[in-house]
Amino acid sequence: MGNSILRNKWIVWGLILLITIIWGYAWVFMKASLGFMGPFTFSAFRFGTGAVTLLIVVWLWKAGKPPRNMWKHLIIVGLLQTSIVFLLVMYGMQFVDAGKSSVLLYSMPLWSSIFAVKILGEKISAGKVIGLGIGMLGLLTILGWDIFMVQDPEVIFGELLIIVAAIAWASSNVYYRINLQGMNKIQVTAYQMLFGTIGIIIASLFAEWGDPVQLTGESIFYILFTGVLASALCFSVWFLLLSTIDMVTATLSTLLVPVFGLFFGWLILGETLTSGIIVGSMLILVGIVFAQLSRK
Repeated sequence: MGNSILRNKWIVWGLILLITIIWGYAWVFMKASLGFMGPFTFSAFRFGTGAVTLLIVVWLWKAGKPPRNMWKHLIIVGLLQTSIVFLLVMYGMQFVDAGKSSVLLYSMPLWSSIFAVKILGEKISAGKVIGLGIGMLGLLTILGWDIFMVQDPEVIFGELLIIVAAIAWASSNVYYRINLQGMNKIQVTAYQMLFGTIGIIIASLFAEWGDPVQLTGESIFYILFTGVLASALCFSVWFLLLSTIDMVTATLSTLLVPVFGLFFGWLILGETLTSGIIVGSMLILVGIVFAQLSRK
């Protein structure tokens, strides 16, 4: 798929809708997987599956290996995008609901937008600032005012871990734009995921060696869905979009993911869907539409 095809805004938004639905649904399986194995072990299986899938695609397309001078950049993106983000998210999800976890991780657009303006020098229109503000207000509404009040220390700890993961993801977006944007997108996705998976495997060996692992039809399905679709496919599309549209637009659009995450968490896992969550989700959608309809 070339950049010429992605000049069609409907194709771009179709791809954004596809990956946000898959990512939103994946939160259900990520949470459910904790009943079968440790969070790090699941992440190792998930991204190992995703990395193998992408490396097969690279081989079939005869894309070859990336240039040696790019390896250090791929390792850094892999550690930021895959290792740090998902080690922290999966560990934090032991204490935080799937829907609320997705909301916290998708504070990423706020950090990405700040980094894009400060580091990349991207221009951000007043409309996008307002749209981003409305979207972030929606996130706060979903989280509720209890985030500012004393609650279970384990829940606060889990929420903080996921917020740090959001900052790491935003950092990887900026690092990619600076150092890897000109590379083959499948190559970047495959090799950063490979290096990130190695980091996760090392962490799982230290933290969860000897812990029980239940490989059943259900848990294997969770691994395949999150590994092949939510990781291999969606991150390939994500890096393609990052090289095609500006970062603020791309990352603002991913605010749809926690909306889907909350909905699927309520529908499948029985998590609470309050009026604040519904209002916050509507604010997120309004923020996205406002930002996209505004002119630079």
